Amino acid sequence: MSCNVVVGGFFGDEGKGKLIAYLALRDNPSAIVRGGVGPNAGHTVQFEGKTYSLRMIPSGFTNKSSKLLIGPGVSVDPKVFLKEISLTETESRVGLDSQCGIIEEKHIQAEMSSTHLSKKVGSTKSGVGACNADRVLRIAKLAKDIPELSRYIVDVPQEVNDLIDRNENILVEGTQGTFLSLYHGTYPFCTSKDVCAAAICSDIGIGPTRVSDITLVFKAFVTRVGEGTLEGQLNREEVIKRGWIEYGTVTRRERRAAPFDFNLANRAIMLNGATQLAITKIDLIAPKAAGLKVFEELPKEAKEFIENIESKTNRPVTLIGTGPSTLDIIDRRNQ
Repeated sequence: MSCNVVVGGFFGDEGKGKLIAYLALRDNPSAIVRGGVGPNAGHTVQFEGKTYSLRMIPSGFTNKSSKLLIGPGVSVDPKVFLKEISLTETESRVGLDSQCGIIEEKHIQAEMSSTHLSKKVGSTKSGVGACNADRVLRIAKLAKDIPELSRYIVDVPQEVNDLIDRNENILVEGTQGTFLSLYHGTYPFCTSKDVCAAAICSDIGIGPTRVSDITLVFKAFVTRVGEGTLEGQLNREEVIKRGWIEYGTVTRRERRAAPFDFNLANRAIMLNGATQLAITKIDLIAPKAAGLKVFEELPKEAKEFIENIESKTNRPVTLIGTGPSTLDIIDRRNQ
């Protein structure tokens, strides 16, 4: 059995989409299952010359033989969901649990008109928080209530657990990052539910004994969209100088940036029970690392950067992103 749960270690934007897309190709899972919050999280995948910005469909669509499932804990915007099915040409292998909460236009409007959410908290205005509030009140619609979704409805927990029982590989995709968790993040500057590994497993309906690995994804530096504290935040001029300027996938807002934070990293490892780490964008710390596929070929500063992380976190860095493409990865699991 192999059930690998991939979650973010900082404030989102760590490169989980790229990692999931790569692991889908490399590990050939029978299913890639998305947990997490909903379409307020964007995952970017560069594959076969195209760039995909996905908010609903699992990033592992790159493997054309894998099922793509969305667990009952995820809030779904039907318009976004159906649009992305068309974009990724995945209609025949997408499954949506009947218990998924449905984001309606009223939820989006509620967030747009809320000064607290749109101004203070920095909401993406995707309607997810308002939908989750209605779900807590037990008045939200569910996927089973929406006719245009009926053809995609499956029992996601049953399907996933059946596959695990048959010793097939499962890849679980989390969203956001540890410190955007409603419980463990920088409240109130956070998302509307927990997004740590245990919560992601609950979202899709698997128990903790079914998990074989928890891969915690960090970027080689820390970024954050929206409001809330960011220790060590650099001024904009320094961010530009280092080549760290980025923009949010959903909102296109400019991300704030800071150097790698070991205090955050170690707390994220504790909260998620991480068994291994992935570090993305090492090429923005050491440009000569761009596109490399073998650890021994990395420039000295890149090797030292990775080895320092392993030393200070006591976890192996098994995957290293060396560029934007899905295949720009050093996979140390086989080196």
